[in-house]
Amino acid sequence: MRQQVTRLSIVFGLMVAALVAARQLLVPKTFGKLGHYRAAAVEEIAARKVRYAGHEACTTCHEDIAKVHADHRHRGVSCEVCHGPAAAHADSPTEVRPSAPRQRGACPLCHGYDPSRPTGFPQIDPVAHNPLKPCVSCHNPHQPEPPRTPEECSACHGEIARTKAVSHHALLTCTRCHETQKQHRIAPQSSRPSKPVDRAFCGGCHARDASSPKEIPRVDMASHGERYVCWQCHYPHYPELK
Repeated sequence: MRQQVTRLSIVFGLMVAALVAARQLLVPKTFGKLGHYRAAAVEEIAARKVRYAGHEACTTCHEDIAKVHADHRHRGVSCEVCHGPAAAHADSPTEVRPSAPRQRGACPLCHGYDPSRPTGFPQIDPVAHNPLKPCVSCHNPHQPEPPRTPEECSACHGEIARTKAVSHHALLTCTRCHETQKQHRIAPQSSRPSKPVDRAFCGGCHARDASSPKEIPRVDMASHGERYVCWQCHYPHYPELK
C-alpha cells in the first residue's frame, strides 16, 4: 500500500512539474497582464494596416445605393461583405476599385440550401435554380427581392419540403394545413401562416366518419391519443406511425 502511494505521489509530482514548465515555456509573458489574453497582441493588431473603410465611408459617395440598400432585405449586410475591404478605394476612389461579385458562386455562399439555416431564410438549390445564369441577372443585390413571388413554399422551407416529399402527406399542399396570406410570400416576417390548433383539424381526414378517401388511416378521435393533440405524437410533415 505504501509503495502505491509513493508511486502515485511521484506521478502527481511529475504532472505538476510538467504543468509549471509548460506555463513558463509556452504561455506568453504578457498573457494575463490586461486580461485573459496576450497583452502584446493589442499593439500588434493596432500596427496592422487598415483594410476596411466601414459602411459610413461607402454612404458618403454612394448615397443613392445606400438608400436603396437600407430599405430592403440586405440592409443588415455591410457593403464590404460582398465588395471586400474598401479602405484603399475610399482613399483613392478612381485608382482602386472594389470587387463586384457577378459570378454565380457568390450568392449561394449564403443562399445555397443548408438545413442548419433558420426556417424561412431564402435558400435555393444552386444546381437546379436557373442553371448557369448569374444571380445578378435576375436579382439586384442592393434590392434582392425576387423578380416574382415564389409560388412554392420550398423556396424558403427546403428542409420541410424534402421531408414532406417522402411522406404520406406528399400530395397535400402546404396551404391545406396552413392558411397563408399573400403578404407572407413577399415579407415572411410580417405575416405568419396559421397552424392547426386542435385535434379536430386532423380528424377532418382521419376520423372514422370523415369523408376522405378510404385508403387514409382512420382513428377513433374520442379515444385515440386521449387528451393529446395529434402533432405531439405525429410529425405533420412526416406522419408515419412507428
